[in-house]
Amino acid sequence: MKRPAAATRQLPVFPLAPEPVRADASPEAKAVRVALEGIGPEDGPRIGLVTLGCDKNTVDSERMMAALVGHGARVSSEVDDAEIVIVNTCGFIQEAKEQSIETILEACALKDEGALKAVVAVGCLVQRYKEELASEIPEVDLFMGLDELQGLVPELRRRGLLPDDARGVPLMERPLRVLSSETGHTSYLKISEGCDHTCAFCAIPLMRGLHRSQPLEELVREARGLGEAGVREINIVSQDTTWYGRDLRRHDPDAPLLPELLRALLEGTDVPWYRLFYMYPSGITPELVELIASEERILPYLDMPIQHGSDSMLARMRRPERRRTILERARWLREAVDGLTLRTTVIVGFPGETEEEFSELLELLEEVRFERVGAFGYSVEEGTRAAEMEGHLAPDVIAERLERVMEVQRGISFEANEAVVGTRTTALVDRLIDDDEEYWAEARTPGQALDVDGVTYLVGPAAPGVVPGSFVDVEIVEALDYDLRARLVEPVRPAQGFARQDQEDR
Repeated sequence: MKRPAAATRQLPVFPLAPEPVRADASPEAKAVRVALEGIGPEDGPRIGLVTLGCDKNTVDSERMMAALVGHGARVSSEVDDAEIVIVNTCGFIQEAKEQSIETILEACALKDEGALKAVVAVGCLVQRYKEELASEIPEVDLFMGLDELQGLVPELRRRGLLPDDARGVPLMERPLRVLSSETGHTSYLKISEGCDHTCAFCAIPLMRGLHRSQPLEELVREARGLGEAGVREINIVSQDTTWYGRDLRRHDPDAPLLPELLRALLEGTDVPWYRLFYMYPSGITPELVELIASEERILPYLDMPIQHGSDSMLARMRRPERRRTILERARWLREAVDGLTLRTTVIVGFPGETEEEFSELLELLEEVRFERVGAFGYSVEEGTRAAEMEGHLAPDVIAERLERVMEVQRGISFEANEAVVGTRTTALVDRLIDDDEEYWAEARTPGQALDVDGVTYLVGPAAPGVVPGSFVDVEIVEALDYDLRARLVEPVRPAQGFARQDQEDR
């Protein structure tokens, strides 16, 4: 893990959207606040926390920000005027590692200019390469891996960078999370940490350890707080969401699994939309399928990563399922869940991948017809089994296969979008658009997840009272390759939840 010659980018800055906390918020809701220009005591030390990587990292950062606020700091995702910058790093692939190092160096440059008192680096990259990073970037004041984060506040206080307890926020008013996304009405609930799978290409277990489920009661409390703070859509995330509770079952045969968690979240909160991510096919059960089909607040949307469509490749990748299981689970879901959107991720160019095996992947995509696909070229990850395998493909071969996958998926996605033209559904408004003559807002239907899928552009006259976070009823009027165009259905009303597509319209 060597230091690059010079940083080549500026620190990322994440502007935050306002969301009010309800006046009648419960004690749980007081555990969630939204960071705007900053949150915490006005006279507290100013801390800017920069998050890199996945949505699970975002949750980690929001919990760190909450702990810092609880101990007297004023925190934000902005680095302007910060006295301390904390960089939550990502170490998943080489590009992410490079971005993390460059961001750390940008913060160190600010310290050299006298603008900062300290630079702190935490997270996945630090967990794997703490000693190497400390040697290469001595300007960083503190490195902390994932398993050391509970000591962040004590260490900052020991160094005089945080005030003592007397200046902190009272215990009952300390937040669980400080929301830090541009769309404050959408957030994430991380239900477990780590992963028990041993996929040959993945370094996650090396950084985050084996699977550990978070207690059900804590998750319901956190979700309730998110909902009462204005969050209308919760994305449930983990490394393998279907694995929830299996570690607890080793010690308690009655410990809750994912269906029990989902029912508890529905009963214990009023959040209108729940969206499921990282659902491994092997862990999808008939009970889960029935629950998704019957509960309208669980969106008819499922992220089911498969990584490949060839049994020989899946075996080399050490994936927990084979082609037959993937096809079976897709069939279960298609038959049971009305208006289903299936999303997946695939890797092309894994060591030893033949043209025949790649063709099997394309055939599977054509057969299942996932509405959404994220495709990635294989990236060598130090310490993984795949890094030591023979048969690594040339970069131009990987790039060519990646383009072929995306060309196939472009057609499938467009056909799926065309199929919903003329239907009516509910959309969640993400932002208003002031500088476009054709569109006045950007929204998402139940089949469109934030950041990873397309969007729905609202056309026609703008409706008064519609703001980011509003639900609106729309009719789809045009299909694009990945996006949709829609108009509001009259009369405009603030929808309270998800209305599944009318069968007669489909």
